[in-house]
Amino acid sequence: MSALPGSAEGTAVTGLDSSPVDPAPADLDPIPARAVAEAREIIARYPQPRSALLPMLHLVQSYQGYVTPEGVRFCADQLGLTMAEVGAVATFYTMYKRRPTGRHLVSVCTNTLCAVLGGQRIFDALADDLGVHHDETAADGSITLEHAECLAACDYAPVVTVDYEFYDQQDVESARELVAALRRGEKPSPTRGAPLTDFRGISRQLAGFSQHADAAAADAAVDADDELGPTLVGLRLAAQRGESAPFLPGADKPTEPVGPFGAVRPAGPGQTTEQKAADTAQAAAGTPAERSGAAQAHPDAPEPAGRALADKDDGTETPAGSEPGTSGQGPRKKG
Repeated sequence: MSALPGSAEGTAVTGLDSSPVDPAPADLDPIPARAVAEAREIIARYPQPRSALLPMLHLVQSYQGYVTPEGVRFCADQLGLTMAEVGAVATFYTMYKRRPTGRHLVSVCTNTLCAVLGGQRIFDALADDLGVHHDETAADGSITLEHAECLAACDYAPVVTVDYEFYDQQDVESARELVAALRRGEKPSPTRGAPLTDFRGISRQLAGFSQHADAAAADAAVDADDELGPTLVGLRLAAQRGESAPFLPGADKPTEPVGPFGAVRPAGPGQTTEQKAADTAQAAAGTPAERSGAAQAHPDAPEPAGRALADKDDGTETPAGSEPGTSGQGPRKKG
C-alpha cells in the first residue's frame, strides 16, 4: 500500500498524526497504563528488545483495533526504535491493520483452489451484503472484509476465516449465514479450533497473552475433535494401493511405528527377532496411522516398484541417451 502524506498509511509510517483527512475516531480507546508492564513482559522473552516488535504490534492492536499512530509511538518508546522503523514493519505485514477494523475480521480465500471452487463468488456476495470492498469495514462496525491469498487449508476449500478461526467448505449461502450471525452478535462455532472471540481478542492472543476472561473460558478454548478426513484421503489411498515413499539414501529404517495406515502381517515360522518385533508393533498399533507406519517400517516391506535406492549400488548409471551427441542436446559427435 502507498504511504502518502495525508493518508492513514503515511501517518502510520511516520508516526506523526499530520493529517485531518482521516483522524482517529473520537471514541478510540487509549492504550492503557498496564500495557507498559505487558510490553516489558514481551521484551523479556527475547535476547534483543527489537525482536519483540511483532507481538507488541499485536498488543497495541488488541487495545485499539488497529495499529494507530499512538501504537507506533508506544512501540518505538518501549523498544528504543524510531517511529519510521516501527511503521515500516507495521505496514509490511497484512495482519497489522492500518485503519479501524470491525468487531470481526472476515477473510475469504480467493487463491487458486478456493477460487476455482467458489471463493471469489463468496467474496463478491459478502461484499454486496456488507456494502464494502477489500479491507473495508461495514457501516455498523461489525465486519471488516478482506481477500486472503492463502489460508493453508486447500483440502477444505473454499475456506473462510473469522478472526483467523476456520470455517471450512463454505459456499455462498453458508458464508452469508455466517456473516449475518456475526452481525447479530452471535459467535458460530468454527469448523475446528478454538471458540470464536473477536479481532481484538485474537490480537491479544497473538501477543502471547490469554484472551479469555477466566480459567474456565481458557479451558474451553481447545481444539475440537476432528477426523481431518480430506487431509488424510491421499494417505488412505496410498495405503489401499500399497504405495509408500522410499527411505532417504543412507537413512536407517525406523523400528517403531512412525506413520499412517497398513495391514498387520501374520507371524510365520523362521522369522528373525527383528521381524517378530515388527509384527508385534503392527499388532499393537491402535490407529490407521500407526498401522501404516509399522507396515512401512517392517523389514519385509518391499521397496517401491520402479525405484532403486542410490546407496545400494553406489549411485545410478548414466541414463541412456545422455552421452554428448546422442540426445539431441549438446555437441554432436563427429562421425
